[in-house]
This record gives sequence, C-alpha cells and structure tokens, in this order.
Amino acid sequence: MNTEFLGCAAIYTHYRIPLYLGRVPAGFPSPAQDYIERTLDLNELCIKRPAATYFVRVEGDSMIEAGICPNDILIVDRSVTAVHGDIVIAQVQGEFTVKELALRPKLKLLPRNKAYSPITFKEETELELFGVVTGVVRQMRRG
Repeated sequence: MNTEFLGCAAIYTHYRIPLYLGRVPAGFPSPAQDYIERTLDLNELCIKRPAATYFVRVEGDSMIEAGICPNDILIVDRSVTAVHGDIVIAQVQGEFTVKELALRPKLKLLPRNKAYSPITFKEETELELFGVVTGVVRQMRRG
C-alpha cells in the first residue's frame, strides 16, 4: 500500500450540502422528489473524531471484494479499537497495508481478493495497527 497519507480530518472546512428526502432506487426508475430534508455536512457523516481521523489513498487490488479499489481514499480512525473483522491499516515488518483483521482462531491479516494470500504471524513478526477504516471515498468518474 502506498504510504501517501492525505492529511488529518480536523483541518478541513465544513460544507453543508443538500440531503434530499427521497431515496434513489437502485432498481426501477422512480420520479425524483424535490424535497430537501436538511443539509448534510460530509465531515459530520464520515468523521466522528476529527483529531483521530486521517485519509490515505489505496494502491493495489487486494481488497476489491471488500469494495476497496485502487485510488480510493480511505477514512481511518486511530481512536477506534480494532476488533475481529475490521478493515485496518497495519504496518507489518515496516511495510504499510490495508487488510481485514482476523483474531480467531489465530491472528491474521486477510486480503479480500482470492489472488492474494493471508498474512500470518510468527512471534518475531512485527505488527502495528494504525487505525480502523471507517469509510471509503471513491470518484466514480475517472479522468
């Protein structure tokens, strides 16, 4: 994983964007509703603890089955205690990676792409967690 950290969430401006009352169906088309429910600040939606949150851009495809694609921006919270099944930013033997944390039956970091193997640990292997991924930002239109 590229270690290009994009910055701390606490320093960004808050923008209030309209949040419409109606939902957009992913199935059959439906007439759009023009009623604004309220405004929504994406910081409020995505960032619970700004001082402990940072952004990092993904490199590679080892997490595509978890919905994390190359060039996505991950929202990472350092203050969350990682539990079994969380997607985490980890440093293994000095290298950063994003993987699913497995604590049972024994500690592993799991890729979410069948082309990759899990990272297993021996006693001498260094592992440090740098936060839990709490969200993903993706540009749908490339270029």
